[in-house]
Amino acid sequence: MLPKLNLPPLQARLQESDGKIWIFDVIRKKFVVLTPEEWVRQQFINFLVTENYPKSLFKIEGGLSVNELRRRSDIVVFNREGKAWMLVECKNPLIRINQATLDQVGNYNSTMQAKYVVVTNGMEHYYFETNWEDKTVKRLAALPSFE
Repeated sequence: MLPKLNLPPLQARLQESDGKIWIFDVIRKKFVVLTPEEWVRQQFINFLVTENYPKSLFKIEGGLSVNELRRRSDIVVFNREGKAWMLVECKNPLIRINQATLDQVGNYNSTMQAKYVVVTNGMEHYYFETNWEDKTVKRLAALPSFE
């Protein structure tokens, strides 16, 4: 049983197959293996949609290169011009978010250059805004509205 998260409730479509539980991803439009991190990702996607973020501008598990290594971003929300606008990193709910986690996401975003970064384990959510002109980052109190 997966924990109740600090996010709006999700009416998840689940199925069991091959001895595993699968959850339907509304963005990728397919069932994916339900892991603790996937549980957080699907609930955070639901939260973004309830906050009027357009599903058509989401990319899930997109590839990116960081220091010549291939990495995957959990959720990227693009602006209407097709530029990365928000990078969301989802962690297992049992994992505490620490400075190393924030540094990892900062490294990812140095490549992507999204205006906003979110780090969540489903229980705690950290929101940041980056000003790329003066290279400053400030923490936000809440999720920014989609522009």
